[in-house]
Amino acid sequence: MSVAGIWDLTIATRLGDIKVVLEIQQDNGVLTGTARASGKKRPLDDLEFDGELLSWRQTLTRRLMRLDLAFAMTTEGDRMSGTCATGRFPAVHVTGARRI
Repeated sequence: MSVAGIWDLTIATRLGDIKVVLEIQQDNGVLTGTARASGKKRPLDDLEFDGELLSWRQTLTRRLMRLDLAFAMTTEGDRMSGTCATGRFPAVHVTGARRI
């Protein structure tokens, strides 16, 4: 099954939940995507899907701090769950559901 579509993700952090809209497209077998949160849209880097495993990387800059995020998700139909790691902080739990 393809992972293309619009996904609503929730990232559970120590400071509260972060809502993210993930948009994934597939064209001739190539995946591309973006993540939108807090009014900002960022590209997904190294986006890969193998069987049920979906992974990507993102870079965020907040308050003069750069965060390199690595997502590792397991998909099951229109749902996904997994983790987001930053290297500096403990990995956090991520869940998601496909809108379209």
